Amino acid sequence: NQSSILNTTYTNATMTTPPSSFQQEPLTPPRPPHSSSLKPNQVGQVVLYGVPIVSLVIDHQERLCLAQISNTLLKNYSYNEIHNRRVALGITCVQCTPVQLEILRRAGAMPISSRRCGMITKREAERLCKSFLGENNPPKLPDNFAFDVSHECAWGSRGNFIPARYNSSRAKCIKCSYCSMYFSPNKFIFHSHRTPEAKYTQPDAANFNSWRRHLRLSDKIPPDDLAFAWEDVKAMFNGGSRKRCLPSSHSFLIWNLWTPH
Repeated sequence: NQSSILNTTYTNATMTTPPSSFQQEPLTPPRPPHSSSLKPNQVGQVVLYGVPIVSLVIDHQERLCLAQISNTLLKNYSYNEIHNRRVALGITCVQCTPVQLEILRRAGAMPISSRRCGMITKREAERLCKSFLGENNPPKLPDNFAFDVSHECAWGSRGNFIPARYNSSRAKCIKCSYCSMYFSPNKFIFHSHRTPEAKYTQPDAANFNSWRRHLRLSDKIPPDDLAFAWEDVKAMFNGGSRKRCLPSSHSFLIWNLWTPH
């Protein structure tokens, strides 16, 4: 079927890393679950773009302090810019417990005044930093490649998201599988076809990030490289492209505000 063909085609593609002023190793492959070498609340250190970041083992996974990353590697970006990019990349924070928060304070990752901290995996941290510190270009995909996507707003619809056509936030880069018309991502989630198996879902109010929340790959369990490429494409034209230096008085504000949403 079309999804299998797309997945096979994509798997054979070559992913390239955009150049950056920082030196960074290739993305870390996911750790096998329940690794015997990891102990609960084990403290470690991970180097991202030459900057040491404190890590902590939570639920058998090594996770990094997002607030520490935002105040070092991403200090030229605002809280909202980092939050919006994280959401677009599909990165979910894990809230640490009071005990884990105290461990992070003692390790120097969080200030004494902090009340909460969101934690993300090393791979997620690499993808987030790369989206800001790299050129933020779309991933390298085969010629004529398209993501098979769908949404369930109103009666729902299905289409082909063509990355080569996605050159602005309003680009008509999605071809509807039912009527063959082209739509921008934001318009496509308000375009639907009433099929016999469709169920009506009340659409949300339109906003800039709305399509990123509702538009999904049709393949429910896509390969990792396909899923990551899709999240990287969604991160484009989503803010964070301009650098802003935060006043020093805002530094500790981000530490205390950072919490998963």
